[in-house]
Amino acid sequence: MTAPARRWMRVHLDRQEAELLEGEEIQRRYPVSTALNGAGEEDGSFRTPRGWHVIRARIGDGVPEGGVFRGRRWTGEVCTPSLYASQPGRDWILTRILWLCGREPGRNRFGRVDTMRRYIYFHGTPDAVTLGAPGSRGCIRMKNSDMLDLFDAVPAGAPVWLGTAEDVPDAPDPGLFPTTASGR
Repeated sequence: MTAPARRWMRVHLDRQEAELLEGEEIQRRYPVSTALNGAGEEDGSFRTPRGWHVIRARIGDGVPEGGVFRGRRWTGEVCTPSLYASQPGRDWILTRILWLCGREPGRNRFGRVDTMRRYIYFHGTPDAVTLGAPGSRGCIRMKNSDMLDLFDAVPAGAPVWLGTAEDVPDAPDPGLFPTTASGR
């Protein structure tokens, strides 16, 4: 019996698109917005990190669509157009959070390049925010309905690759993500 294919993700920084895959098959594509400052791993750079990551934590199950997070906790607020307009400079984190942890020591894990310590997430964003173009402070912003879909489809521990077309992988790096008997 063949083990089921593993679910994993790719984020194309050059195309501003995320893909959910099962094995080598693309299941879904989502428009995203990554860092306005481009790609980079250094703490304080406000850039989106590259390389292999894992979904370390899934936060927000049961929070309503548009629920506002601060410090990874739901504030009890739901983002509305008027609330959004009243705080134009706020970095809105909405609906769900998929918190990333780097898997490559020295590149995106430990020290001043640690993705998890930089609080890099997939998260929902207000409807008025443009997707398909860089604009975040380092995170991967998604439409709220897409964030709900992705949250329900991908487990904690799922591999995530972030990069550009020149080095796009066909499968998770087996050295970083060994498969188990269940394939997960």
